[in-house]
Amino acid sequence: MTPDLALATLALPGRPLVPSRVAALVPDEDARILEASAREPDRFTLIFDRYFPQVHSYVARRLGTDLADDLAAETFLVAFRQRAKFDGRNGVVRAWLYGIATNLIRRHRRDEVRAWRATAKLPLPTPAGGHEERVTAQVTAQSASRQLAAALAKVSAKDREVLMLVALGELTYDEVAAALGIANGTVASRLSRARRVVREHLGHTDPTATRDEA
Repeated sequence: MTPDLALATLALPGRPLVPSRVAALVPDEDARILEASAREPDRFTLIFDRYFPQVHSYVARRLGTDLADDLAAETFLVAFRQRAKFDGRNGVVRAWLYGIATNLIRRHRRDEVRAWRATAKLPLPTPAGGHEERVTAQVTAQSASRQLAAALAKVSAKDREVLMLVALGELTYDEVAAALGIANGTVASRLSRARRVVREHLGHTDPTATRDEA
């Protein structure tokens, strides 16, 4: 899925910019498994099986499926090589993995912004035949995705990282802080700035709000 198609599916009226809720996390168990994998490498498979779909989905929603295949695989290769360095006292495994993925995504920051700008410039299709609710909803969703793409392209890179980790990755503030190596207060301020830009471009609506916040 290309970034513009991902936006179209996420920007439906009344639907927040978040994927379905993932399975309950088990950070203590994850840390134990990762620690054990330093001695028994096969144990890392449990971490891979648990989190690869989430990381792949996150990267795909930002950069498209073509890049997601490579970057998600590289995320877990880096994690495997660095697994002995993980300190469970300073974060959870999921946040650590998203932090690695974010570092890899940064290589393609210009491609991501370019895709959003291109989406924002796409012409709306002319609906054929009548004004059925289905056609109207489709055009409305495509219009919303164009506006959302334009808004995201305006958000600064650091603020956008926080916004995407919260809205798409569904990370908590603590997890985002751990993933990016920043303070919780910095997470809150960057998220606030990003959402202010989005709201200004979308008529004071915020499709990036999580379901708990909506």
